[in-house]
Amino acid sequence: MVNINGTLSQTAMEEARRVLVMVAIFMFVLIRCAGARQQVRLSSHVERVALLELRSSLGLRSKDWPLKADPCLIWVGVQCQNGRVVGITVSGLRRTRLGRKNPQFALDSLANLTLLQEFNASGFSLPGTIPDWFGNSFNALQRLDLRSCSVIGPIPPSLGNLRKLNYLYLSGNSLAGAISPALGQLSELLVLDLSRNTLTGSVPSSFDSLGALTKLYLSSNYLSGSIPAGLGKLSNLQYLNLSDNSFASSIPLQLGGLSQLVELDLSKNSLSGSLPVDLRGLRSLRRMNVEHNVLEGPLPDDLFMSLSSNIKATDAVFNLSNNQLYGSLNLSSLRKFRLVDLSDNYFQGMVLDASQTKATLDGNCLQVPGQRSLEECRQFYNERGLSFEAPETSKPNKRSIYIRVGLFGGIGFIVLLVFVTVLILRTCDKGVENQRGTANVGSVTEGDLPSLPKDPVSMICLGESFTYENMLLFTDDFSEANLIKHGHSGDLFHGFLVGGVPVVIKRVDLRSFKKESYMIELEFFSKVAHTRLVPLLGHCLEHENEKLLVYKDMPNGDLANSLHRVTNSKEEKLQSLDWITRLKIATGAAEGLAYLHECTPPIIHRDIQASSILLDDKFEVRLGSLSEVHVQEGDSRHNVLARFWRKPQISEQGPSGSSSATCAHDVYCFGKVLLELVTGKLGISKSDDDATREWLEQMLPYISSSDKELVTTIIDPSLIIDEDLLEEVWAMAIVARSCLNPKPSKRPPMKHVLKALENPVKVVREESFTSVRMRTMSSSSWSFAFFGSWQHSSSDGATNPGHTGTSGSRQSGRVNSHGSGGHDHSSSNKRLSSEIFPEPIEMLDLERQDEH
Repeated sequence: MVNINGTLSQTAMEEARRVLVMVAIFMFVLIRCAGARQQVRLSSHVERVALLELRSSLGLRSKDWPLKADPCLIWVGVQCQNGRVVGITVSGLRRTRLGRKNPQFALDSLANLTLLQEFNASGFSLPGTIPDWFGNSFNALQRLDLRSCSVIGPIPPSLGNLRKLNYLYLSGNSLAGAISPALGQLSELLVLDLSRNTLTGSVPSSFDSLGALTKLYLSSNYLSGSIPAGLGKLSNLQYLNLSDNSFASSIPLQLGGLSQLVELDLSKNSLSGSLPVDLRGLRSLRRMNVEHNVLEGPLPDDLFMSLSSNIKATDAVFNLSNNQLYGSLNLSSLRKFRLVDLSDNYFQGMVLDASQTKATLDGNCLQVPGQRSLEECRQFYNERGLSFEAPETSKPNKRSIYIRVGLFGGIGFIVLLVFVTVLILRTCDKGVENQRGTANVGSVTEGDLPSLPKDPVSMICLGESFTYENMLLFTDDFSEANLIKHGHSGDLFHGFLVGGVPVVIKRVDLRSFKKESYMIELEFFSKVAHTRLVPLLGHCLEHENEKLLVYKDMPNGDLANSLHRVTNSKEEKLQSLDWITRLKIATGAAEGLAYLHECTPPIIHRDIQASSILLDDKFEVRLGSLSEVHVQEGDSRHNVLARFWRKPQISEQGPSGSSSATCAHDVYCFGKVLLELVTGKLGISKSDDDATREWLEQMLPYISSSDKELVTTIIDPSLIIDEDLLEEVWAMAIVARSCLNPKPSKRPPMKHVLKALENPVKVVREESFTSVRMRTMSSSSWSFAFFGSWQHSSSDGATNPGHTGTSGSRQSGRVNSHGSGGHDHSSSNKRLSSEIFPEPIEMLDLERQDEH
């Protein structure tokens, strides 16, 4: 076959050629056969007309649904069998410009697609209600996906007529009212997802007829009553999520019969009673979350011993935190589990084997570090008539007494030396401005402080660890259709977890972004937790060049996109957020910033603007854009978080040359956000260029504490407000101007801004009352702490953030009583207002500070 020269013989070459020809013919036949199966044109004229009407009503682009092409052959997302339409997917498709201006639930033409088996519009905006005919026109429908489509109104009972339906996804909308019992007629339903809506009432008892159901998601609604015991009959159920509702009563014993259940989430309800031992029948359980309820009683050892023997315990995660569980703790039954969170309960006694488990024990009454106070524990047990074993204290001997005296004496000397040093430094630096913005505001009582974080080292909130393959699956290989935007710290993509939970995934390409952009954020989430921060659901760090963070999806996007939205009207007008919602957003954002600023050491956001204020389905604020967080510079209080963030770097400069890593800088940026809410002018908070500063110079003179009517000149014309609401707008404008003071030391701290926004009417009415007497009273009320700072600096560049200037004359002037509303401003009103803000420091002290 091979000659002397090493070349193939003629016979071998001919044989190889014949084999290649046969393979080519075989592949050609396969391609033709496959093409014959696929190249079936749409045979129904009625269905073609219906598709054209759907194309028009949804405003789909000709690129995806070309007008002259055959839908079965070319149109994206259209599936056909034997020339008939059986599936339509508009998820991921884009509308035309006109379609984007007028989105609506316009699906009437679907009624003519009688063989339709699947309709998927996940993430495609369809604002409007689901019509009643929707459940009467699709006898063959097996999958209906309307997740995150902006659907409103009730769930029509007619959906119960879709007897062949296997998958029903309606999550992430604004569906309201009670869940129709008719859904219990869907006997072939495998997945029912109604989570993240505004549904009320109880879970229909008819749900116990959904015998084929494998996944039931009802989380993040307003459902109440007790959990139906009939759910225990759903023998095929694998995932049950009823979290974040208002369910009360006890956990039904019948749930222990769900032998196929993998995940059980009953967290964030008002469930009481003990943890049922009957749950030991959950032989397949991997995750159980019952945190944030009012469960009581001891931890049933029999339950977890049974679970550890029945399931693959190394994968099991149990969260029983934030309840009222008590008694002694035997961790031997929990030793095999991957993670068990028992924090913030009332377990007591010694823990001998804590190091052998992955259990979180903070906030209990145990004889280990990081527990509740002795008084709180003793009171809890006494109220229930239970015995409490207080930690034993041994009687010290003389030698230990001498040691302690010497130790405390040495510490006392060091404290005295530090105090004297600080006092000398303060005297030398008397003229230096306080960059934290606490001047002119006085002290705050302990009850006024936002809740501080627990020990940052012990808080682990990084969510689930995903594989890179998971990320590709969740985002459809990071397709362009799922791209939200190119952020300054990574690219953001829409995605869906297994089970249909919508998420936002940040993709950090280390070839384009610095490593710190995601490391700082991970460190932040591992140390700090608050309801006003965007939830981090998970992460993926296994890829060498791409790091991925998974966040909870915010259905209403951010403030920059939600302040003005296109209406459904034919006039294509913009619809703006109403004032009540704007005030709610401002208060929520202030709460989040106040929390960060009151951490020890203070944490600075450094990127506060409209696009970093995220809004969930109920327009509750979640602060995002957390890759720039930093410990306040110059703060002497250190902890683990501070040591991580304190790295040599060039600090950005804020207004007036102040560092951006200060609380005062965040306050300044937040002031611009408040002006956006008042004026409706977008883009102010995201820039600090000459045009922005010029706009501020033009707007701020219209904000006066002595003239309510003046502010009407700059109010967003789309707002419809009455006299009472005008006072609130006026108050927010005044707070905004105070935040925009050119001197960082004269800006109010966020905890005072929060109090002002929570009580806006009291702010302006108290100001109207006290400012009449301002010329004769040096420090008559807390209102001067807020208003005086920019009143007496109005001539030294108050309208120009970039100019510090010198102190000018104070203009108290005559103040009218606009906004008083006929209320009696007596001493009782003064007392009530002082509860919002504490008494400020003396005006004389302010004047002396200005002179230096």
